[in-house]
Amino acid sequence: MTKDKKYDVVVWGATGFTGRLVAEYLKNTYGIGKDLNWAVAGRNMTKLKSIHDSLDLEGVDIIVADSSQRGSLDAMTSQAKVVCTTVGPYALYGSDLVASCVANHCHYCDLAGEVQWIRKMIDAHQEEASAKGVKIVNCCGFDSIPSDMGVYYLQKMARAKTGNHCDEIRFRLKAAKGGFSGGTYASLSNVMKEAAKDKSIWKVLTNPYGLNPDPAFEGPDGRDLQTVLFEKETNSWITPFVMAAINTKIVRRSHALSDFPYGKDFQYNEAIMTGKDFKGRMKATGNALSLGVMIAAKPGSFLKGVLDKFLPKPGEGPNKKAREEGFFSARLFGFNNGESTIVGSVKGDMDPGYGSTSKMIGECAVCLAKDGDNGIANGGVLTPSTAMGDAILDRLQEKAGLTFTVLE
Repeated sequence: MTKDKKYDVVVWGATGFTGRLVAEYLKNTYGIGKDLNWAVAGRNMTKLKSIHDSLDLEGVDIIVADSSQRGSLDAMTSQAKVVCTTVGPYALYGSDLVASCVANHCHYCDLAGEVQWIRKMIDAHQEEASAKGVKIVNCCGFDSIPSDMGVYYLQKMARAKTGNHCDEIRFRLKAAKGGFSGGTYASLSNVMKEAAKDKSIWKVLTNPYGLNPDPAFEGPDGRDLQTVLFEKETNSWITPFVMAAINTKIVRRSHALSDFPYGKDFQYNEAIMTGKDFKGRMKATGNALSLGVMIAAKPGSFLKGVLDKFLPKPGEGPNKKAREEGFFSARLFGFNNGESTIVGSVKGDMDPGYGSTSKMIGECAVCLAKDGDNGIANGGVLTPSTAMGDAILDRLQEKAGLTFTVLE
């Protein structure tokens, strides 16, 4: 099992922008040669040595492995308790790594936001991973930690405050500062490309319960917000949130894996709140138009070419100053029988796409390696809350710069 492995954590993709940030975070937070034994990995030794030298990682081992060579992946996963991967799009580079982790009793965490690929991994590996006690944990960054752990936290607080869980929660991104992730855009582009070739993928993408253990489950939630509207309960204009497509499905999977503790009629949705005045309405409209353009840009089209030219590419990201000046803040509104019962907040102290994300996934990796059995399942294709529960909630607040609070 994982307890006898040489390395606690292997950072796969350490030569990429986000992978480098994860390695830097582990060094600064846990040191080298101390309680956490970790290594960096990738396919190019020259690039790995460059990162190793620039971050002054003397004492941190280097592992060379290629996503297209299963034997090299097995050699890596057989030595690791946890592989933390930042290499996307995961539909292109993640499948063999997940299979290797399951085969070699190695926990796994990633930044995947690719619904169709996560569904594929569930169908391929849920049974074996569960039987072996291997945790395959997707969505360990800005998508979907604030959402998944935010709901987990708010329901705990609601139970303590009122004696009941919320039967509806609305996640509203209130503010954020930080550039759009090149990796996220690349993954979104690949999803659109795959969906254009295989129409069955659209069924998974548009099914609110597409990541539930049983995707045929029928609940009260419909498709994610498609338009701009004024929401009286939050006293704000709201607009579609690009991450809702993955976040909402992860929250619903967590609920289903936990055997529906909030009831099978539990409702959850996400949006961006932009303010109650005319300026808020204009901001909401502009956001919706921008998102519409991105979704309408079909693979190979002129519009897609323009977006590819101006949006960041994988491996690119903001400088340290921009990351440290970034932040995000969200509100979670809890309801019971149509009445507001609790309002919570989740905040991050760095830009969401890189600074906060690298700390979130770093802590998920350490949690999987060090904190034993947490969450509600010992193995399977899981979510952050079902895999790590209170342990990761504590780590995120103590070390990763996230703050979860009850406002009212």
